[in-house]
Amino acid sequence: MARVYLEHVTKKFGNVVAVNDATLEIKDKEFLILVGPSGCGKSTTLRMVAGLEEVTEGNIYIGDTIVNDIPPKDRDIAMVFQNYALYPHMDVYNNMAFGLKLRRFPRAEIDKRVKEAAAILGIENLLKRKPKELSGGQRQRVALGRAIVREPKVFLMDEPLSNLDAKLRVQMRAELAKLHNRLQTTIIYVTHDQTEAMTMGDRIVVMKDGFIQQVGAPMEIYDHPDNVFVAGFIGSPAMNFLDAVILREDGDLWVDAKSFRVKLPPTRFETVGEYIDKEVIFGIRPEDIDDKDFVPNAPPDRIVTADIDVTEPMGSEVYLYATVGPHSFIARVDARTTARDGSSHQLVFNTDKAHLFDKKTQKAIR
Repeated sequence: MARVYLEHVTKKFGNVVAVNDATLEIKDKEFLILVGPSGCGKSTTLRMVAGLEEVTEGNIYIGDTIVNDIPPKDRDIAMVFQNYALYPHMDVYNNMAFGLKLRRFPRAEIDKRVKEAAAILGIENLLKRKPKELSGGQRQRVALGRAIVREPKVFLMDEPLSNLDAKLRVQMRAELAKLHNRLQTTIIYVTHDQTEAMTMGDRIVVMKDGFIQQVGAPMEIYDHPDNVFVAGFIGSPAMNFLDAVILREDGDLWVDAKSFRVKLPPTRFETVGEYIDKEVIFGIRPEDIDDKDFVPNAPPDRIVTADIDVTEPMGSEVYLYATVGPHSFIARVDARTTARDGSSHQLVFNTDKAHLFDKKTQKAIR
């Protein structure tokens, strides 16, 4: 296993900067997720680590070795792609064994590694089948098995679950997390799905337009996003953002959105002094807006009466699409809510978990 280190890495395609001055350490045995929208540079970053793209500037280390000029086959990495790239004319056993045969491993060692990987992935009974006889989830397991038998220093995974249906993706997320715990290997995993990032990774790297926006543990990024982009990208449904002004009255701090205002906890926002009487972006997650009916002791200074435009039952909860004056937002409330389309309803803003962002820089106000 090995540490991977990107040192001021930049990748340009002509005049387009796909990855911009990225410095990042992936620790030995870490499961690191690169996440962001299409075109943010995450797959390009992975391909540079793999050696499939040349580095324009900077260095990439695997272990203590700079690998910029080392070909992919000599980097001791294994990749799992979005499309499974299995050989249709070979059965599962030979698909998994093929890379080892090219490297002239002894037949006994190949057999041992293939059967061990098949046991880990639960596909021992599929070894004689051709890819066309497998489901999508089974094909993905074979692709993983082909990587596992290599016993590489680093696994690189480029959106490996995106071709699976929703139920199978959930199952395979858990399988991959268990696989990492069992193999204790370094994994760099690319996805555009923030749910995958939150549930699987030891740490998340959020990217946008080629820049690294924030690096941290999933809950650290969820609870303390560095800017509006990260706050809106991580979490589902996305965080609500409302234009507001910070007021101080009788020593208390308030968020004034004109059509409503709520009180802020002073301990959470001790450093907002320079933003008093200035416009900010007020951020609050849907799960931090509650139905007043289920918060009987809610402070009056956190209660907002909103018009309910749409109710969206989700089974265990209900999403309320609400409006107050010019502001629209989503609340994620108890499934027993009595809120109905076209009615007004009292909601409670949990400002202990609210966020404030600078209107110009869009950076978090800590």
